[in-house]
Amino acid sequence: MPNITLPDGSVRDFARPVTVGEVAAAIGAGLAKAALAGKVDGRLVDLSHRIEADAALAIITDKNPEGVDILRHSCAHLLAQAVKELFPDAQVTIGPTVENGFYYDFSYKRPFTPEDLSLIEARMGEIARRDLPVTREVWPRGKAVEFFKGLGEHYKAEIIASIPADEDVSLYRQGDFVDLCRGPHVPSTGRLKVFKLTRLAGAYWRGDADKEMLQRIYGTAWAGKEDLDAYLHMIEEAEKRDHRRLGRQLDLFHLQDEAPGMVFWHPKGWMLWQQVEQYLRRTLQRHGYQEVRTPQIVDRALWERSGHWGMYSELMFTTQSEKRDYAVKPMNCPCHIEIFNQGLRSYRDLPLRMAEFGSCHRNEPSGALHGIMRVRNFVQDDAHIFCTEGQVQPESAEFIRLLQKVYRDFGFEDVLVKLSTRPDKRVGSGEQWDAAEAALAAALDVQGLAYDLQPGEGAFYGPKIEFSLKDSLGRVWQCGTLQLDFNLPRRLGAEYVAEDNTRKTPILLHRAIVGSLERFIGILIEHYAGALPLWLAPVHAVVMNISEGQADYAADVAQQLRNAGFRVETDLRNEKINYKIREHSVHRLPYQIVVGNKEKAESKVAVRVRGGQDLGQLSLDSLIGRWLREIEAKTGPI
Repeated sequence: MPNITLPDGSVRDFARPVTVGEVAAAIGAGLAKAALAGKVDGRLVDLSHRIEADAALAIITDKNPEGVDILRHSCAHLLAQAVKELFPDAQVTIGPTVENGFYYDFSYKRPFTPEDLSLIEARMGEIARRDLPVTREVWPRGKAVEFFKGLGEHYKAEIIASIPADEDVSLYRQGDFVDLCRGPHVPSTGRLKVFKLTRLAGAYWRGDADKEMLQRIYGTAWAGKEDLDAYLHMIEEAEKRDHRRLGRQLDLFHLQDEAPGMVFWHPKGWMLWQQVEQYLRRTLQRHGYQEVRTPQIVDRALWERSGHWGMYSELMFTTQSEKRDYAVKPMNCPCHIEIFNQGLRSYRDLPLRMAEFGSCHRNEPSGALHGIMRVRNFVQDDAHIFCTEGQVQPESAEFIRLLQKVYRDFGFEDVLVKLSTRPDKRVGSGEQWDAAEAALAAALDVQGLAYDLQPGEGAFYGPKIEFSLKDSLGRVWQCGTLQLDFNLPRRLGAEYVAEDNTRKTPILLHRAIVGSLERFIGILIEHYAGALPLWLAPVHAVVMNISEGQADYAADVAQQLRNAGFRVETDLRNEKINYKIREHSVHRLPYQIVVGNKEKAESKVAVRVRGGQDLGQLSLDSLIGRWLREIEAKTGPI
């Protein structure tokens, strides 16, 4: 007679084993109608799951994040069934959920088209309206392999054949369609009402570039139509803000096949880069960081000593000279330790904060490259703090304060934080891990930051904190990290003389605020839709004359503004002023300056702010004062 404990602490007694669905019905008809699945003792299960002993149970509906994920997972199966009905020769492979949606990979004799996508989505709706029961079956592995081979589903048979021979496999059936899956799933296809297929893409079988190229169909699913509409609006807006499109429109950068994953920065784009880097450099200097520069190419022996060769060699670009093997550095930390090791360090030298805008190269797969967001050559705002165990907490707290200020200055107020703790495979003693995890948690608590705990997700060498930004569209970008490392300093022989004259190994804090500058600039472009704030804008203003008679005055105004430290262009073409204003509005400049006969006579300028606000006539001193205040509010004096 199972006793079922519900989330509110109440207990329901049943005289016999009972399914999750029956418990929901016993609680109320409304809950039974809304129920999608259950969580029994923390494990997600189908509504048909039988509870035979005392257990804790939560009924999952589409109000729960897990419920929405189940809707998406079930929609992946709905997609696969629709494809098989429309294209019987297609083979289904793998179809998981992803953030905000789902996908399924297919093998088919020709590429799917946008027209196919519309047909598939319509068939999904038809299958959903059939309200087919979705049932779970458990088969012996061998039977399942033979079943899918008999259907000509060789990819699915290969997946099942990789499961240990003594294990049964879980299958889900809806109508005539059967698919391999752990579940859980919705009880019937009629529960799938709000979904849309979004795009086509290519994907290698099992992510291996040496294997077959498959066709991937992406979709999204939500609990309500208003959620779907909001998501589709966000996707539409994101396409308008795509940094690759704006990079071309604003003449910031380009990429080309001769240098895959490496950016050609144009003058305006490089000016934006410089504003980001120089701001970070000034900020780090004010917080006691010493900037260094280390080699691009380093002997393989150092990477072997650090352990990176064994872990990352497939991602390293390598070269040879005079029978020695070298790697182009994929990260900066080993080189920073080599600087630390030059000379004998004392505890009085700690904490030592060492920063580098280090150019790194990683041989990322070509299919993973994405504009300037995912590249092969990138620069990190990388820094390492060498400290004692007692300095970990205050240094971590100080870094978090610095990170929050930087994010605010760049216009990001919403920061998500995760603390990852010790994995099963790790180095260092339990006492070290206790102290390290406590120090990082205390640093977050000091700043009053809420955080999610990720047990077991730390690096093998120490716990870490991840900082993610939420942009103006609500998208989340993981940028900052603070990683505590017991291992690398020991591997590379880093030591300092402690207060008791013994030799000790420093603890290393790996830290980054924006991470890859390329990726962060891409985030900035999309966050601001190209309309960057004054202090970041590659060009602050354009000075335009109304007629030929003010050309010299317009040129003189521009030069005075440049002499004051501002980035200003001129447009002295013989074109109507309204035409010039419209054209430069496309470039999203913060300010437009117009001079006519009246402005020239009074030694003033007419000023328009991006978005159309007219400030009227201002003296140059007034305009310069306005700009200085606007910039200094973010960066301090220029």
